[in-house]
Amino acid sequence: MKVEVCRVSETSLIIYFGHSIDLELIERIAAFSHMVQERYQDKIYEVIPSYTTLLIEYHPLKIDIKELMQWCQSQADQIVNNKTLSSKSKTVTFPVYYHPEVAPDLQNLASEKQLSVEQVIQLHSQREYTVCAIGFAPGFAFLGTVDAQIATPRHAEPRLKVAKGSVGVADQQTAIYPQETPGGWKIIGNCPLELFNINSEPMMPFEVGDKVRFEPISREKFLDLGGVV
Repeated sequence: MKVEVCRVSETSLIIYFGHSIDLELIERIAAFSHMVQERYQDKIYEVIPSYTTLLIEYHPLKIDIKELMQWCQSQADQIVNNKTLSSKSKTVTFPVYYHPEVAPDLQNLASEKQLSVEQVIQLHSQREYTVCAIGFAPGFAFLGTVDAQIATPRHAEPRLKVAKGSVGVADQQTAIYPQETPGGWKIIGNCPLELFNINSEPMMPFEVGDKVRFEPISREKFLDLGGVV
């Protein structure tokens, strides 16, 4: 696999690690993200990992772009081909209330897939997901991949309002809506926890490369944790 390091502007460069989504590759991109931040610290503004790329925003007066590009090429090649990569990822568990009163698509999805609601819940919650990218809205993590039995397309027409905490499925991905926003994902549950707080450190409980699990909870527990029906 050949890594490409390309300059985007006077203050940014992008690294292409591959051309297709691969959960193992995402973990390597996440590990490289940590390496860049540890080495350059105050010389970079932001590091943005995604499915197959990493964007680096840097301070042009504090960094030698040629040195940065050479270092990125060398280290990225090594990390992609390292067979014994040590991961710094953590596992985060989110409580989810799976019930039609907070999940308008749960029953329909079960019917479409010829499954019971309980089977949909089991298939969704008994799987570990990888944070593939963070975007669309602050704290919105794209998680892959769901069991093929519950993979489903987005709604043809997005809802104007999707409740905060909604847990959705779209194609082979799942996610939690951190705020009330428009959205087209099929909603099968709700998480009562805060996913983004600009005044917290860190602002989000996860980052790209981390693992996520979902824990089914009762209505009572959901309300106790601050959930809204």
